[in-house]
Formats: sequence, structure tokens, C-alpha cells
Amino acid sequence: MRQLILAAAVAGTALAALPAAAQTAAAPFTGLRIEGVAGYDALKDGHDQAASSSDGFVYGGAVGYDLQVNNLIIGAEGELTGSTTDTRTDGLLVANDRLRVDAGRDIFAGARVGFLVTPSLMAYAKGGYTNARINTRYTTGSTEVRDHFDMDGFRLGAGLEHQIGANTYIKGEYRYSNYSRADRYDIDADRHQLVAGVGMRF
Repeated sequence: MRQLILAAAVAGTALAALPAAAQTAAAPFTGLRIEGVAGYDALKDGHDQAASSSDGFVYGGAVGYDLQVNNLIIGAEGELTGSTTDTRTDGLLVANDRLRVDAGRDIFAGARVGFLVTPSLMAYAKGGYTNARINTRYTTGSTEVRDHFDMDGFRLGAGLEHQIGANTYIKGEYRYSNYSRADRYDIDADRHQLVAGVGMRF
């Protein structure tokens, strides 16, 4: 009798788990996810098309949640990145002075919409709000002045995400950001990034 009760309990547990397992297998792009991203970063003055861009390496991480309904995937995500992008200008105001401008942290919050290319490959577009920090350091003689300001703008992007396991994925993404406000001032700055990512879905 005891063995029959145990067998019934095991069978009941297994049957109860089948719908959830089937749903996960049928919708591999559903759930909470975390990822790391890294790639190329370029920042340019949007007013002066002849100006050379400052470029460097962007790195960071993101967290998001996606819901797959048939071949459509909708989701939300937040991202925090840093960058090695910087520029230096000598002789700006007086001889032998130097201004260094560094890209600092960048915060993104937005949404994305995707569709299945194959059962394990998704193409998607994204958009949202971005806030980037710029750090400045001006040196003349023995005097050094450090400051920073934050830029507000929007980001648009597109990419491909490929499931490589039950809970892991890789992705490639291009995104364009435009910043129109720097604290209290109007600006026009363009940012182009090409990144790769590795993530895990729960």
C-alpha cells in the first residue's frame, strides 16, 4: 500500500509539471534574463558632421523580462554600461593646458519587440530612454578641475538573439543613441554602438 501511495504521488507530481515544461519548451524566449554585453562605442557631435568621433570599448550588463506569444516576443529591459571612450584637447584656452573628456556610466531603460526567424533565433527592435554621464578634467599648470554632466536622450536598436541551450543565449546588437539635453542645456550628440552579449534566462 505504501508503495502504491508513493507511486501515485510521484506520478501526480510529474503530471503537474508537464504543462509548465511544455510551455517552457514551446516558448524559449519567455522569462527573466540577465546578460553581459561588450563591444564598440563611438560618440560624436551631432551638429558638426565633419567632426571626428571619439571611440572606445563599451562594457556592462542588463536585466530584462520577455514574454513569447506564438512567434511574437515582447519585453522590457534595463542596462548599465561603462565606456573607455575619451578625447583630449591641448591648448584650448592657454598654451600647455589640456581638457580630457571621458564617457562615463550609461543607464538605459526601454522595451523591445521581436519575432522568430527560426524556433531558436529571434530578430528584434528596441527603444527607450538613455542617460549618459560625461566626465571632464581640465588641467593648466598645477591646477586641475574635475566635473561631470549628465545627458538625456533616446536609444533605438536592432539585433539577433540565438538560444544556445535550455537557459543560455548569445546576441549581437546595433544601437543608436541621441542626446538632446545636458543638465540644463540643449545639445546634440550622437552615439553608435555595436555589441555582443551572452545571457541566461530563468
